[in-house]
Amino acid sequence: MTPELAPAKINLCLFLGPRRSADGRHDLVSVMQPLAFGDYVAMEPAAADEVVCPGVEGPNLAADALAAFRAAAGGAPLRLTIAKRIPVAAGMAGGSADAGAALRLAARAADVDDDVLLHRLAEGLGADVPAQVRPGRVLATGAGERLERLGPSPAFGVLVLPSRHALATGDVFREADRQGLARDADDLAARHAAVRAGLGAGPFGLAADLIVNDLEPAARALCQAIDEALDAVRGAGADRALVSGSGPTVLGLFADPEGAERAAAALAQRDPKPIATVPLTGVTA
Repeated sequence: MTPELAPAKINLCLFLGPRRSADGRHDLVSVMQPLAFGDYVAMEPAAADEVVCPGVEGPNLAADALAAFRAAAGGAPLRLTIAKRIPVAAGMAGGSADAGAALRLAARAADVDDDVLLHRLAEGLGADVPAQVRPGRVLATGAGERLERLGPSPAFGVLVLPSRHALATGDVFREADRQGLARDADDLAARHAAVRAGLGAGPFGLAADLIVNDLEPAARALCQAIDEALDAVRGAGADRALVSGSGPTVLGLFADPEGAERAAAALAQRDPKPIATVPLTGVTA
């Protein structure tokens, strides 16, 4: 069977709201955009459920997704093999992308057509997973579990500058709390309204002043190498430069898709090498 793309995700904006008392997660407002770049997940029958991810040690969210699906819907055992391309602990939802692909593949193999079930299982796995079950451009609210499908993305270029460093999402959120970065409920509601009004504007499908990541100061405090990467992206001609999610990956957005290719070539001596890509169009079936 043809391997399934598990696309990387970027946040064109990420506005951080108050912490919820019920589950400890923060409310947020974010436009999430999958990329035409990511991991690949292959599926085959097996004697018992197994997830193989060469080069990546430790727990794998895709294994949790497969176990959750099996407990809820049954089906024959599978082996999922992940070709890892999304940097680990990089703020690009790589683990969530693999988990979303695992849910899609398990449902397909079991002939289960129930997106409500998959979304419920995804919510239990993590805040970024629901958007990765059927990757497409979405407006995410709540802690990321409430999704509103948006129209197709405009064509633009994305330069991904991976890092040798890694940041745990929980550490970045704790640093954001320490810095007092979370907005109050009224401010978050105002940002939500502004994002709605700004959708479709400019080359990136969102008003330029809303391309903001509230987690960026926290990520920069924990990983000072981010500052140099942001300078490099700006120096390569990006129209917008920002930290991806909880970092430490840095993104450059280019109104001209070929601009990202030129920037990647100009920065080709970096280690890890930069990646030039574009938004994923449509919704992953």
